[in-house]
Amino acid sequence: MSYTGLCIAVDFDGTCVTHEYPYLGQDIGAVPVLRELAEQGHKLILYTMRSGKLEKEAIEWFKQNDIPLYAVNTNPSQKKWTKSPKVHADVYIDDSALGVPLIHSMTTSRPYVDWVKVREWLVAEGFL
Repeated sequence: MSYTGLCIAVDFDGTCVTHEYPYLGQDIGAVPVLRELAEQGHKLILYTMRSGKLEKEAIEWFKQNDIPLYAVNTNPSQKKWTKSPKVHADVYIDDSALGVPLIHSMTTSRPYVDWVKVREWLVAEGFL
């Protein structure tokens, strides 16, 4: 059974790219999975602490990688039922989230999301 139309909040640093804030980090395999999620009809929300110019760089990363965003740091549909500033999503993919599989590398100081395992979980849950 496949589910469609989920709102998925996605962090940026350590999740889409390696941790190199304030610079853009290196590719860690997020692009094909995020594209696949969007193609399946899921709404991607960039959920990041980046702001101003740095937030714009993250948004541009999504554009350059042909990954459509539903929103940035907000969920427009939740305004109908709450005034809370917390972004509502069905799924949160974040290197700081409990249970998200991580890669610990000898070349980086902080772990980052393991997109192979994230995709396996998404498939097992019927999201892909």
